[in-house]
Amino acid sequence: MIQMTLIQIDNYGPWTVTPTPRAEADLQILQSELYADLQRQFAAKGGLVFFTRFDNMLAVTNGVDMEDHRRIQKSIGNRYPITVSMGVATAETPYDAQSKATAALQNYGGAQSEERKEILAIDSLVKKEESFVQIAHIDINGITDTLTDIMPAYDTSFIVNRVQHFLMKKLIEKGSLLFFIGGDNFMSPCNGLTPEGLLKIIEEIKDEINIALKAGVGKAPSAEKAANLADLGLEEIRGGFTYNLVHVMKEAQG
Repeated sequence: MIQMTLIQIDNYGPWTVTPTPRAEADLQILQSELYADLQRQFAAKGGLVFFTRFDNMLAVTNGVDMEDHRRIQKSIGNRYPITVSMGVATAETPYDAQSKATAALQNYGGAQSEERKEILAIDSLVKKEESFVQIAHIDINGITDTLTDIMPAYDTSFIVNRVQHFLMKKLIEKGSLLFFIGGDNFMSPCNGLTPEGLLKIIEEIKDEINIALKAGVGKAPSAEKAANLADLGLEEIRGGFTYNLVHVMKEAQG
Protein backbone atom coordinates (compact mmCIF):
# COMPACT_ATOMS: atom_id res chain seq x y z
CA MET A 1 0.00 0.00 0.00
CA ILE A 2 1.19 3.51 -0.81
CA GLN A 3 0.36 6.54 1.34
CA MET A 4 -0.13 9.94 -0.29
CA THR A 5 -0.52 13.35 1.32
CA LEU A 6 -2.10 16.36 -0.38
CA ILE A 7 -0.64 19.62 0.95
CA GLN A 8 -2.72 22.71 0.18
CA ILE A 9 -2.13 26.34 1.19
CA ASP A 10 -5.19 27.65 3.01
CA ASN A 11 -7.13 30.48 1.33
CA TYR A 12 -4.09 31.29 -0.79
CA GLY A 13 -5.73 33.06 -3.75
CA PRO A 14 -7.52 35.72 -1.68
CA TRP A 15 -4.43 36.18 0.52
CA THR A 16 -2.26 37.01 -2.51
CA VAL A 17 -4.45 40.05 -3.34
CA THR A 18 -5.31 41.25 0.20
CA PRO A 19 -5.30 44.13 0.90
CA THR A 20 -3.73 44.70 -2.53
CA PRO A 21 -1.96 42.35 -4.97
CA ARG A 22 1.35 41.26 -3.49
CA ALA A 23 4.58 41.51 -5.46
CA GLU A 24 4.89 38.55 -7.81
CA ALA A 25 8.54 38.02 -6.95
CA ASP A 26 7.65 37.75 -3.27
CA LEU A 27 4.96 35.17 -4.02
CA GLN A 28 7.37 33.11 -6.11
CA ILE A 29 9.93 33.23 -3.29
CA LEU A 30 7.31 32.16 -0.75
CA GLN A 31 6.19 29.22 -2.89
CA SER A 32 9.72 27.98 -3.58
CA GLU A 33 10.82 28.34 0.05
CA LEU A 34 7.69 26.57 1.27
CA TYR A 35 8.30 23.68 -1.11
CA ALA A 36 11.92 23.36 0.02
CA ASP A 37 10.87 23.55 3.67
CA LEU A 38 8.20 20.86 3.29
CA GLN A 39 10.59 18.67 1.32
CA ARG A 40 13.16 18.94 4.09
CA GLN A 41 10.70 18.08 6.85
CA PHE A 42 9.01 15.16 5.09
CA ALA A 43 12.36 13.80 3.89
CA ALA A 44 13.50 13.64 7.52
CA LYS A 45 10.74 11.04 7.98
CA GLY A 46 11.48 9.14 4.75
CA GLY A 47 8.86 10.95 2.66
CA LEU A 48 9.17 12.72 -0.67
CA VAL A 49 7.29 15.86 -1.75
CA PHE A 50 6.46 16.79 -5.35
CA PHE A 51 5.26 20.22 -6.41
CA THR A 52 2.21 20.28 -8.65
CA ARG A 53 0.96 23.87 -8.70
CA PHE A 54 3.04 25.04 -5.69
CA ASP A 55 -0.08 26.11 -3.78
CA ASN A 56 -0.85 22.37 -3.99
CA MET A 57 1.76 19.67 -3.48
CA LEU A 58 1.60 15.88 -3.33
CA ALA A 59 3.86 13.77 -1.15
CA VAL A 60 4.53 10.06 -0.82
CA THR A 61 4.44 9.68 2.95
CA ASN A 62 4.72 6.00 3.90
CA GLY A 63 6.00 5.93 7.47
CA VAL A 64 4.88 9.50 8.25
CA ASP A 65 2.21 9.27 10.97
CA MET A 66 -0.48 11.64 12.22
CA GLU A 67 1.76 13.37 14.77
CA ASP A 68 4.46 13.92 12.14
CA HIS A 69 1.92 15.62 9.88
CA ARG A 70 0.68 17.77 12.78
CA ARG A 71 4.20 18.82 13.71
CA ILE A 72 5.01 19.84 10.14
CA GLN A 73 1.78 21.85 9.90
CA LYS A 74 2.54 23.66 13.14
CA SER A 75 6.10 24.40 12.05
CA ILE A 76 4.88 25.98 8.81
CA GLY A 77 2.18 27.98 10.61
CA ASN A 78 4.71 29.34 13.10
CA ARG A 79 7.14 30.60 10.46
CA TYR A 80 5.10 31.61 7.41
CA PRO A 81 2.34 34.18 6.80
CA ILE A 82 0.13 31.33 5.56
CA THR A 83 -1.02 27.93 6.86
CA VAL A 84 -1.38 24.57 5.13
CA SER A 85 -4.04 21.88 5.33
CA MET A 86 -3.39 18.24 4.48
CA GLY A 87 -5.33 15.19 3.34
CA VAL A 88 -3.84 11.72 3.80
CA ALA A 89 -4.90 8.38 2.34
CA THR A 90 -3.63 4.98 1.27
CA ALA A 91 -4.42 2.72 -1.68
CA GLU A 92 -2.97 0.09 -3.97
CA THR A 93 -2.07 2.73 -6.59
CA PRO A 94 -0.73 6.28 -6.21
CA TYR A 95 -3.58 7.75 -8.25
CA ASP A 96 -6.23 6.21 -6.02
CA ALA A 97 -4.37 7.25 -2.87
CA GLN A 98 -4.10 10.91 -3.89
CA SER A 99 -7.72 10.88 -5.05
CA LYS A 100 -8.88 9.66 -1.63
CA ALA A 101 -6.59 12.15 0.14
CA THR A 102 -8.05 14.98 -1.94
CA ALA A 103 -11.63 13.93 -1.19
CA ALA A 104 -10.84 13.71 2.54
CA LEU A 105 -9.61 17.32 2.59
CA GLN A 106 -12.42 18.59 0.38
CA ASN A 107 -14.89 17.37 2.99
CA TYR A 108 -13.66 20.15 5.29
CA GLY A 109 -14.31 23.00 2.86
CA GLY A 110 -12.93 24.61 -0.24
CA ALA A 111 -9.37 25.72 -0.85
CA GLN A 112 -10.40 29.38 -0.56
CA SER A 113 -12.60 28.97 2.51
CA GLU A 114 -11.95 31.61 5.17
CA GLU A 115 -12.90 29.13 7.89
CA ARG A 116 -10.69 26.21 6.87
CA LYS A 117 -7.27 26.41 8.54
CA GLU A 118 -4.61 23.78 9.29
CA ILE A 119 -6.98 20.88 8.72
CA LEU A 120 -5.49 17.40 8.86
CA ALA A 121 -7.97 15.09 7.13
CA ILE A 122 -6.88 11.47 7.42
CA ASP A 123 -8.73 8.90 5.37
CA SER A 124 -6.24 6.17 6.28
CA LEU A 125 -2.61 5.58 7.25
CA VAL A 126 -0.55 2.70 5.95
CA LYS A 127 0.31 -0.10 8.34
CA LYS A 128 4.03 -0.74 8.75
CA GLU A 129 3.78 -4.32 7.54
CA GLU A 130 1.84 -3.21 4.43
CA SER A 131 4.04 -0.24 3.52
CA PHE A 132 5.33 -0.46 -0.04
CA VAL A 133 6.48 2.20 -2.49
CA GLN A 134 7.50 1.70 -6.11
CA ILE A 135 9.10 4.67 -7.85
CA ALA A 136 10.48 5.03 -11.36
CA HIS A 137 13.13 7.61 -12.25
CA ILE A 138 12.80 8.38 -15.95
CA ASP A 139 14.95 10.64 -18.07
CA ILE A 140 15.53 11.54 -21.70
CA ASN A 141 18.33 9.53 -23.24
CA GLY A 142 21.25 11.72 -24.39
CA ILE A 143 19.49 15.09 -24.04
CA THR A 144 22.71 17.08 -23.76
CA ASP A 145 24.04 16.03 -27.16
CA THR A 146 20.70 15.93 -28.97
CA LEU A 147 18.94 18.99 -27.53
CA THR A 148 20.68 21.06 -24.82
CA ASP A 149 23.90 21.80 -26.73
CA ILE A 150 22.35 22.42 -30.16
CA MET A 151 18.91 23.98 -29.63
CA PRO A 152 17.68 27.23 -28.05
CA ALA A 153 17.00 26.75 -24.34
CA TYR A 154 13.27 27.43 -24.61
CA ASP A 155 12.88 24.91 -27.42
CA THR A 156 14.50 22.24 -25.27
CA SER A 157 12.20 23.14 -22.40
CA PHE A 158 9.20 22.82 -24.71
CA ILE A 159 10.26 19.31 -25.74
CA VAL A 160 10.80 18.27 -22.11
CA ASN A 161 7.31 19.53 -21.28
CA ARG A 162 5.91 17.60 -24.24
CA VAL A 163 7.55 14.41 -23.00
CA GLN A 164 6.04 15.07 -19.57
CA HIS A 165 2.57 15.44 -21.10
CA PHE A 166 2.84 12.14 -22.96
CA LEU A 167 4.20 10.32 -19.91
CA MET A 168 1.51 11.72 -17.62
CA LYS A 169 -1.25 10.76 -20.02
CA LYS A 170 -0.04 7.16 -20.34
CA LEU A 171 0.92 6.61 -16.69
CA ILE A 172 -2.33 7.90 -15.23
CA GLU A 173 -4.14 5.18 -17.17
CA LYS A 174 -2.11 2.68 -15.10
CA GLY A 175 -2.87 4.37 -11.78
CA SER A 176 0.60 5.94 -11.68
CA LEU A 177 1.60 9.58 -11.21
CA LEU A 178 4.41 11.59 -12.82
CA PHE A 179 6.28 14.66 -11.62
CA PHE A 180 8.98 16.80 -13.25
CA ILE A 181 12.01 16.97 -10.94
CA GLY A 182 14.37 19.16 -12.96
CA GLY A 183 16.60 18.97 -16.02
CA ASP A 184 15.27 16.14 -18.17
CA ASN A 185 14.21 14.06 -15.18
CA PHE A 186 10.83 12.76 -14.08
CA MET A 187 9.81 10.69 -11.09
CA SER A 188 6.81 8.38 -11.08
CA PRO A 189 5.24 6.80 -8.01
CA CYS A 190 4.01 3.69 -9.82
CA ASN A 191 2.75 1.00 -7.45
CA GLY A 192 0.95 -1.61 -9.55
CA LEU A 193 2.84 -0.89 -12.77
CA THR A 194 4.84 -3.86 -14.08
CA PRO A 195 8.29 -3.52 -15.68
CA GLU A 196 6.71 -4.69 -18.94
CA GLY A 197 4.06 -1.99 -18.63
CA LEU A 198 6.66 0.73 -18.15
CA LEU A 199 8.75 -0.53 -21.08
CA LYS A 200 5.65 -0.50 -23.27
CA ILE A 201 5.04 3.16 -22.39
CA ILE A 202 8.68 4.04 -23.16
CA GLU A 203 8.43 2.26 -26.51
CA GLU A 204 5.19 4.06 -27.38
CA ILE A 205 6.72 7.46 -26.69
CA LYS A 206 9.72 6.62 -28.87
CA ASP A 207 7.36 5.69 -31.68
CA GLU A 208 5.03 8.66 -31.25
CA ILE A 209 7.38 11.61 -30.68
CA ASN A 210 10.82 10.11 -31.44
CA ILE A 211 12.21 10.69 -27.94
CA ALA A 212 14.17 7.86 -26.31
CA LEU A 213 13.81 7.41 -22.58
CA LYS A 214 15.44 5.26 -19.94
CA ALA A 215 14.31 4.36 -16.45
CA GLY A 216 15.40 2.91 -13.14
CA VAL A 217 12.80 1.54 -10.73
CA GLY A 218 13.07 1.15 -6.98
CA LYS A 219 10.89 -0.79 -4.52
CA ALA A 220 11.07 -0.15 -0.77
CA PRO A 221 8.96 0.47 2.34
CA SER A 222 9.48 4.25 2.09
CA ALA A 223 9.60 6.85 -0.69
CA GLU A 224 13.13 7.94 0.19
CA LYS A 225 14.53 4.42 -0.12
CA ALA A 226 12.55 3.61 -3.27
CA ALA A 227 13.69 6.81 -4.98
CA ASN A 228 17.31 6.15 -4.04
CA LEU A 229 17.15 2.64 -5.49
CA ALA A 230 15.58 4.04 -8.67
CA ASP A 231 18.40 6.60 -8.91
CA LEU A 232 21.02 3.89 -8.49
CA GLY A 233 19.35 1.79 -11.17
CA LEU A 234 19.35 4.71 -13.59
CA GLU A 235 22.97 5.57 -12.87
CA GLU A 236 24.00 2.07 -13.93
CA ILE A 237 22.87 2.83 -17.46
CA ARG A 238 23.87 6.49 -17.86
CA GLY A 239 26.15 6.91 -20.84
CA GLY A 240 24.87 3.76 -22.47
CA PHE A 241 23.41 5.62 -25.41
CA THR A 242 23.64 2.60 -27.69
CA TYR A 243 20.45 1.51 -25.90
CA ASN A 244 17.26 3.23 -26.93
CA LEU A 245 15.24 1.54 -24.20
CA VAL A 246 16.73 0.35 -20.98
CA HIS A 247 15.07 -0.71 -17.75
CA VAL A 248 16.83 -1.59 -14.53
CA MET A 249 14.95 -2.87 -11.49
CA LYS A 250 16.35 -2.38 -8.01
CA GLU A 251 14.57 -3.94 -5.06
CA ALA A 252 14.99 -3.33 -1.37
CA GLN A 253 16.69 -6.12 0.53
CA GLY A 254 14.94 -7.61 3.53
